[in-house]
Amino acid sequence: MIDVEDKKLFYSKVQLLFELYERGYLKDIRLFKAFLDVELAQFVPDDAIKLLKTIYPRFKIEQIYSDNPILFYNQENRPDTVRTISAKHMISIMIQNLLLNNEDDLLILGAKSGYIAVLAHHLAPEGKIIIVEANSDIAKITLDNIKKVNMQDKIKVVVKNPLEGMPELAPWKKILVTGAIKQSRLSQLLRQLDRDYGVLFAPVGEDLISMYTQYIRTKDTYFAKKHLQVRFTPLITQVEYDELRLITDAEELERFNTPYKTMEEFNQEDKIKHKPITIKYTDDILSELNLEPKKRRELFEIKPNNVFKAFLENVSHSIDSLKSKQDLYYWSNTVDNFELIVNLIKKLKKNIKINTRKLDMSINQIKTYNLIREEIEKQKDNNRNLKKDELKEIIDKQLNELDKLQVIVKKEIRSIKEN
Repeated sequence: MIDVEDKKLFYSKVQLLFELYERGYLKDIRLFKAFLDVELAQFVPDDAIKLLKTIYPRFKIEQIYSDNPILFYNQENRPDTVRTISAKHMISIMIQNLLLNNEDDLLILGAKSGYIAVLAHHLAPEGKIIIVEANSDIAKITLDNIKKVNMQDKIKVVVKNPLEGMPELAPWKKILVTGAIKQSRLSQLLRQLDRDYGVLFAPVGEDLISMYTQYIRTKDTYFAKKHLQVRFTPLITQVEYDELRLITDAEELERFNTPYKTMEEFNQEDKIKHKPITIKYTDDILSELNLEPKKRRELFEIKPNNVFKAFLENVSHSIDSLKSKQDLYYWSNTVDNFELIVNLIKKLKKNIKINTRKLDMSINQIKTYNLIREEIEKQKDNNRNLKKDELKEIIDKQLNELDKLQVIVKKEIRSIKEN
């Protein structure tokens, strides 16, 4: 597995982000930054990459950033076991329709290799995320991936039937279902939603055709909006629930509304009486519930200034990582990505004042040191100590220049904030 995204891979990701934005799928700057910072290749096992290269001889690693599902799991000679990470536009739809806030707890049913969970963490960094996965092999792959990105303290993986959810930790502020689920199986999950505008997003339907639907709970009333038709493999589960009844008539909805003092009392009462959950469908769920006000939309809306800020913050975070590395390959690829970002800013910037000249000068100096390091490491000098001393001197100069670059980057970030 690669340690850092090379220039082609990183460029493919940047192209994807602008494509998703231009097509109207990517709307939240927090998710834009998450896509930018998270390396997808870390969530696609080597075996899956080898299989893709076998099936498609012309496959290149940068194609993982095409807007298509990407294979991450299958059992040999078992096509029915194939599992993919969803297409990026679909991931955007999933995460954004959860309406995540900073401290929201999120339950994800179906692992998808952990990629979606790590992206979601960037939108709710103070909340807990639990992934429930029925397949123990996929659960292990997911846990390994989460450890790669050092998120094991933030994201937990549990092996059990996803349809059960996690009632012992309910109420959940947000629940995401990543595989197709029948309407009749939703009630157990809907009951676990927070009574104060808990959100569940799920592909609901039979066979291969599902309707991605957003459910919002307020007290004991459930509202829903059908968003789009999708093709999803079924959620891995064997449990049947037939308690859900869909009601769209407002008067009938009122007759079935029963107040409950606590979530525990509601669950216990409902378990005894098998009372059906009622759902009111609406075309404008957010307006009807007065959710996501204009100020909130504007806060997270993608605009030129916060896009440039996201790119520069990515550089700053990469510098922090680079300081602990000495591998020349890692340095070369990372600095190439810095150059790509600065060139992109120069091409796109309009009224945003960013001193790209200083950034260019610092990056070029670091690249020069990379070339010197490469020459030193190629030398077959008998005096290894001399070589080692020369290399250390150059690396020290690089680190000093890297500090200067970070000062420049942070200054430019502050100037964008002021704008």
